[in-house]
Amino acid sequence: MMIDIAITNRQNNLSINADLLANACRRILAGDGHVAAAISLAVVDDAEMHDLNRAHLDHDYPTDVLSFPLSDPGSPLSGEVIVSADTAIKNASEYGNLAEEELLLYVVHGVLHLVGLGDKSPADSKKMRQAEAYWLAELGVPGERVARLVYIDEGVDMEQLTSEGEPTR
Repeated sequence: MMIDIAITNRQNNLSINADLLANACRRILAGDGHVAAAISLAVVDDAEMHDLNRAHLDHDYPTDVLSFPLSDPGSPLSGEVIVSADTAIKNASEYGNLAEEELLLYVVHGVLHLVGLGDKSPADSKKMRQAEAYWLAELGVPGERVARLVYIDEGVDMEQLTSEGEPTR
């Protein structure tokens, strides 16, 4: 049993650290209790992301991340995460972040979706942001940069975040 991460880089605008991205996937999956999983991670440009977003969600624009769970209940987790390097570059420039860390955020977000976190309701969105902040910090992103990358509520103590997004008691 193992956690298998396959990374495909289908863009040329941002240099990626495949080891860091694979490690992020593995750590989140292991942190969620998975001992066996198969994840395909694709880094694409906005043109391809636009096509995928239109084909799968009927949204006629590029987006930052898409995730597709593929496993049946009771079987090892499998899924696809697709992230846009172009969107990472644009958003990093706009918000004063590093493009590589912005892309890492998208990977973290996509894998958190695969392990069951949602972001449609305000409560779920808050939990997602807190889990993103936790994992970015665990992966070595300095706290002040995590706070810029992730929109967490004022007054949340970064040291109190856990992998499930809820502050520790």
